[in-house]
Order: sequence, then C-alpha cells, then structure tokens
Amino acid sequence: MNETLVCAVGNVATQPVYRELAAGPSARFRLAVTSRYWDREKSTWTDGHTNFFTVWANRQLATNAAASLSVGDPVVVQGRLKVRTETREGQQWASADIDAVAIGHDLARGTAAFRRAGKPETATPAPPRPEPDWETPADSPGTAAQQRSEPVAVT
Repeated sequence: MNETLVCAVGNVATQPVYRELAAGPSARFRLAVTSRYWDREKSTWTDGHTNFFTVWANRQLATNAAASLSVGDPVVVQGRLKVRTETREGQQWASADIDAVAIGHDLARGTAAFRRAGKPETATPAPPRPEPDWETPADSPGTAAQQRSEPVAVT
C-alpha cells in the first residue's frame, strides 16, 4: 500500500544472472542511471552523477529479462524501490534495489523486435471460440433496406 514506486531509465551495467529457485525463476542485474544536464559554459550536454541500482525480476519477467538483456542495453525499469543498510566489517553500507514489475528496452534510443514468450503446454487444449458477429442488427425490418453496405479500407 505505502510502497515507493519508481521508473528508472538507464543502461544495463552487468549481465543478468538467472537462477531457478524453489519459489520460481529469479534474475538480477545492475542498472546504471546517469543524469545529464546542459552546461551553459561549454554549450554542450554533460553527464552528471551515476546511480547504480540492483534490479530484481521474478517468475516470467526473470526468464524474459535474462533472455533479452545484455550489457549496455538502454532500458526502462518500473518497480518498487527498496533501500537496504547493513554493516560489513564495521562499516555501514547502503544499497538501492528495484523489485521490477516491468522492464523494457528504451525505444527513444533504438529499436526492438518483440517476440511473445511461448506459453506452457496444457493437458487439454481449449475449445475453439466462435467467430464474433461483427454485423449490427437492424432496428426494424423496414430499415434494413435503407442501410447500404459501405466498402471498408484497411490501411
């Protein structure tokens, strides 16, 4: 209910690590998010600070992310932000993780070819559905003669 949802745009910094766990597939990778700003003195765009996030994906998202992402790919990640602190060898460490809900390539910086993931086989196939009736029934028998068919063009 009171979760911090974020949308981060950046580059894949490490190759996704895929694991089959008892709870289902899991994958993780590091995401580099670099801010850019216009430097008025140089009249050019300049890179600012880079933040790194560990992105966690589960179930089908994990399988698809591991098969689709490579280091350097520009991506958009949406998910829940989790900031963790821990003590290692007497020092405090903080890390920011994103529990991903959606991951996709950033189409502002390139193109992608989408392929649907294969569905698992079911024991019994679903019965075929009847074709929907796209015709609009006439209000009364007299109005059917007044209506004319118009050609339909699909572009």
